[in-house]
Amino acid sequence: MNECYYDKRMDFFYNKTNTDTVDEWTGPQLIVVLCFGTFFCLFIFISNSLVIAAVVKNKRFHFPFYYLLANLAAADFFAGIAYVFLMFNTGPVSKTLTVNRWFLRQGLLDTSLTASLVNLLVIAVERHMSIMRMKIHSNLTKKRVTFLIISIWAIAIFMGAVPTLGWNCLCDITACSSLAPLYSRSYLVFWSILNLVVFFIMVVVYIRIYMYVQRKTNVLSSHTSGSISRRRTPVKLMKTVMTVLGAFVVCWTPGLVVLLLDGLNCTYCGIQNVKRWFLLLALMNSVMNPIIYSYKDDEMWATMKRMICCSSEDKSQDRRSSQIPSTVLCRSTDTSGNYLEDGIIQGTICGKGDLGDKGNS
Repeated sequence: MNECYYDKRMDFFYNKTNTDTVDEWTGPQLIVVLCFGTFFCLFIFISNSLVIAAVVKNKRFHFPFYYLLANLAAADFFAGIAYVFLMFNTGPVSKTLTVNRWFLRQGLLDTSLTASLVNLLVIAVERHMSIMRMKIHSNLTKKRVTFLIISIWAIAIFMGAVPTLGWNCLCDITACSSLAPLYSRSYLVFWSILNLVVFFIMVVVYIRIYMYVQRKTNVLSSHTSGSISRRRTPVKLMKTVMTVLGAFVVCWTPGLVVLLLDGLNCTYCGIQNVKRWFLLLALMNSVMNPIIYSYKDDEMWATMKRMICCSSEDKSQDRRSSQIPSTVLCRSTDTSGNYLEDGIIQGTICGKGDLGDKGNS
């Protein structure tokens, strides 16, 4: 019967798996990593909070697609939490961690990846339902969208907890991987292949949908007299999703390939030398997504900018309570939808900025 090592600290497992890189995260290198990591995590928290607030605030976003987009931003926000926890539990600290704390560290990362991945898959289904009917938004009810969002997080939490629930090497030390000393190599192979296969399926589905949209749009444009902007809306939404998916695949694929090589026990692949850079690349995905939302979606950018501008004006008005607000837009509510749209087109949100040329790509 194999001996189990539940009461050991991580230095025991690092030594057993010949993981000797934890000592490299010391001195100036560790300080630089913590500084850059802190900056990017703060940006992740602020920018993704703005995306979520924009969906809640703007009633034009009260549709299944944008609810799921907000949930994707929530997954990125959660990823920021996971990276903060990782930053303060890495380097020399790694060797002092208990088994449970190490499982928590890795489980948070796995949960954030799964939440983003499953969310993108659900968005693909939502887009398929809408596009095949040539609608901008699907007919999913709020209850169904809420159920989908709850299901996404239930799956993500479960997948993040699978190693803790038993698929680990605590009772079979010879099966431990080198990148994740408590994970069985068989689990890394399963985890990596599963995610890479889902990547491939989503890319194929989105390419198929995008080609269908382009074909139908070209056919309809020559037979309908509707506004050009309305006919282009499904295409613009698909471009946003395709860009988000592309960034996700580019940022996460290298790390998953490295995990797969580790799971296959590739001792000559030099995976220890590149693991930290691929982890930083994965971090950049959560930084890029809110930038993509605001750049590709005029309305999203306008709403986010309006919230920032109006927040600044509110603070100014608190200091100068006698000053009359300089713009009606900052006080616009649901009843001023048409006027607000004109203001966005003219690029006069809060009296500042030029949005005319933004997000048309």
